[in-house]
Amino acid sequence: MAYNEELARRIRAHLATVEHGEKRMFGGVAFFVNGNMACGVSGDTLMVRVGPAGYEEALRRPGTRPFDMTGRPMKGWVGVDPEGLATEEMLEDWIRQGVQFAASLPAK
Repeated sequence: MAYNEELARRIRAHLATVEHGEKRMFGGVAFFVNGNMACGVSGDTLMVRVGPAGYEEALRRPGTRPFDMTGRPMKGWVGVDPEGLATEEMLEDWIRQGVQFAASLPAK
């Protein structure tokens, strides 16, 4: 499945001032901070690493669901569908959350 290139471009714009890496994975693209995955794009979905503590709160936000690529939801990850990314402020908030969590982990 191809990933949403426009969503990836929007993410890159928000990450312009953050030292990060990028890698194509699983038919999508992932963005890394300190070697830890922070967020990515799979199809039209933004996947965000919010961590265990932020998981339940993240699922209460519009357009979110447990992120599941393999039939088992990934703990600490949410999928954000397009309606949850309607504005740049909404996208920026998700990216900030993913970057903050990834930056809190030991560097790889």
